[in-house]
Amino acid sequence: MAMRRMMTETASAEKEEEEEEEEEEEVRSEVPDSLSGKYTGSFAYLTIKDRLPQILTKAIDTVHRHTDTFFAQHGQEGVEAEKRAIGLMSKLRNELQTDKPALPLTDGLPDVPQWNKYLKQQQARLGSEENASWFKAPWLYMECYMYRRIHEALQLNPPICDFDVFNEAKTQGFLESQQAINAISTHLQEINEKVKGFNETQLKAELLRLLQVALWGNRCDLSISAGVANSQKFNPLTALESLKPFILIDDFEFVWSHLINNKKKKTSETAHTRIDIVLDNSGFELVADLVLADFLITSQLTDEVHFHGKSIPWFVSDTTKKDFDWTLKQMKTSSHPQMSRCAVAWEKNVTKGVWIYQDHPFWTLPHEFCDMSLVANDLYAELQKSNLIFFKGDLNYRKLTGDRKWSYTAPFETVLRGFQPAPLCSLRTLKADVQVGLKPGLGEQLAGSDPDWMTSGHYAIIQFSNPFGK
Repeated sequence: MAMRRMMTETASAEKEEEEEEEEEEEVRSEVPDSLSGKYTGSFAYLTIKDRLPQILTKAIDTVHRHTDTFFAQHGQEGVEAEKRAIGLMSKLRNELQTDKPALPLTDGLPDVPQWNKYLKQQQARLGSEENASWFKAPWLYMECYMYRRIHEALQLNPPICDFDVFNEAKTQGFLESQQAINAISTHLQEINEKVKGFNETQLKAELLRLLQVALWGNRCDLSISAGVANSQKFNPLTALESLKPFILIDDFEFVWSHLINNKKKKTSETAHTRIDIVLDNSGFELVADLVLADFLITSQLTDEVHFHGKSIPWFVSDTTKKDFDWTLKQMKTSSHPQMSRCAVAWEKNVTKGVWIYQDHPFWTLPHEFCDMSLVANDLYAELQKSNLIFFKGDLNYRKLTGDRKWSYTAPFETVLRGFQPAPLCSLRTLKADVQVGLKPGLGEQLAGSDPDWMTSGHYAIIQFSNPFGK
């Protein structure tokens, strides 16, 4: 009898496992089409048609305006390099505007084989009848491809290959946000003097406040404004209450429970908790992320924070190591004492290894994040060490979801398609037409009242997923 019962239980377990595998296969087979410029009138179409050429034109103008600088630094060699780089970017703009096929990269950087392999995969998916061109291939791929080709235009033309065509716009965004940066720096300094005496309720309230500041800081996105001034000019702390109704998914309670439970579970002085922040924009948003990271450390909700940035200039305002270091230096030498005090403390965090900045090449590849374990297993293994990963911004959300035409109610966990290195939370203001995990009817209701709700940056989400259960 016991043997028969055991055999029955085994058969039942095997049947359940088969059913789960069938369900997973069904999900994989039902993956929707990528957002693409082939859908005339879509946000992807308008982005490729209008915004990307504007960004390219500004990049070309920026390089041209630095002719004297290149001559002063490198003589006639610098001027000739500038002309060639402009020629390549002008050619790129023409390819974009005339819907030419994407071309293989040729600059010899270590990521070239992966980029060119991805191009072949896209061509194979489209079939022999269509080329992987600007308006026919997936929007996510083509937008990433444009920034990589801008980088290639400079890489092929030493001695100006390290020139950041977006640096001026990033600098302007930071300088125009001084009032807001000073406000949150001052707030942090005040909180740090009291945090050791906080009870759990006070700790939770302050985490929510700073998480929302980091969330709404994501509005300052130069790739969306096509490089036009986009900064935080007012104290963001005063607007948080009025912005709450615009948070369409608010999983803060799950985030809080996860963090406080991890803190309580620590069993020894040697046990370490770690939070990762996959960064988005430099400028005000980066400072808001650093303020949040500071609070997570001083409140002992974590022991170390790992920041993940871009290895090359990307999507106009995305954070590179140069931007990260420059921001700390600018704040340290600021005439505002609170900003300076923050930067001094943050530099100490970096020196002590409490804060770690990392920039893996994967973040500037075109792949969806569900490909990470295959394409960049070392990065995936690194993220598995985290207790919680914050993914900032719109591009990260597009890569989490694959930038596909999911239904508004599709479960977040399903859409991640196996990407779950650790518990994760997306902090994002909506600036692309993909959003999942909404309550039934909400997406349609918003579309009826505000046709641009998915792309205006007026709405936001705090969306949490835990592979080990919420």
